[in-house]
Amino acid sequence: MDKPYKVFLIDDHALFRKGVAQMISTDVMFEVVGEASSGLEGLQLAPALAPDIVLIDLNMKELDGLETLRRFKAGDLQARFVVLTVSDAEDDLLEALRAGADGYLLKDMEPEELAASLKKIMSGMTVIQDRLTEVLKQALQELGNKPLQLAPEQVALTEREQEILQCLADGLSNKAIARRLGISDTTVKVHVKHVLSKLRLTSRLEAAVWAHKQK
Repeated sequence: MDKPYKVFLIDDHALFRKGVAQMISTDVMFEVVGEASSGLEGLQLAPALAPDIVLIDLNMKELDGLETLRRFKAGDLQARFVVLTVSDAEDDLLEALRAGADGYLLKDMEPEELAASLKKIMSGMTVIQDRLTEVLKQALQELGNKPLQLAPEQVALTEREQEILQCLADGLSNKAIARRLGISDTTVKVHVKHVLSKLRLTSRLEAAVWAHKQK
C-alpha cells in the first residue's frame, strides 16, 4: 500500500470522534481526513474527501445511521461503510447488513481491535464484532428456517450469476468480488441486482442464506 487508507467519521458526540480519530491515526495505514456531527453533514462532506472507509454511528438526531448508510449506498461514493455503535441488538445488526454495511463494530472494543478490524474490512472482508457472531448465527438460522422464496429448480441463473451468488455466500464486498472475477465494480452491481431479482430476495444477506441452504 503506497498511501494510507482515508477514514471519515460520522458521530454526534465530538469527544468520541476525537478519541476514535486519535486512535486510528496512531496506525500508519490510516489517515482521518474528515469528521461530521450528523448523517446529513456526513453525506454533504464525505464525497469531496473521497474516503476509503466511512465509520457511521447508528443513533443520531435528524438522520439516523441506517438511513445515512442507505443514502451513501445509493450514491456514487466508492468506500467501505462500517457501523460503529453501542447497539448489540439483533435488529440493528441485521438492518445494517441489509443496508449494505461492510462491518458492524461496537464502541466498547479495544483500540487495537478497531484498527485490526478496519484492515480486514479494507481487504474485502465483512467484519462483525466477535461477541455478535452468535447473535448473527441465530438470526441466520431463523431466516434460513423460513420457506424458500423459490426452489432451486425454479431459478435460472447464468454461470456468471452463479459465481456472483457464491461470492455473496462467501461474504465478499463488491470490490472483492470484482477482484476475484476480474470484472468492474459496476458490472458486479448489475449482476447482484439480477441475482436478487431472480431469487425474489431483497438483500445480499438473504441471498447468502439461500445459497447456503442449497449446499
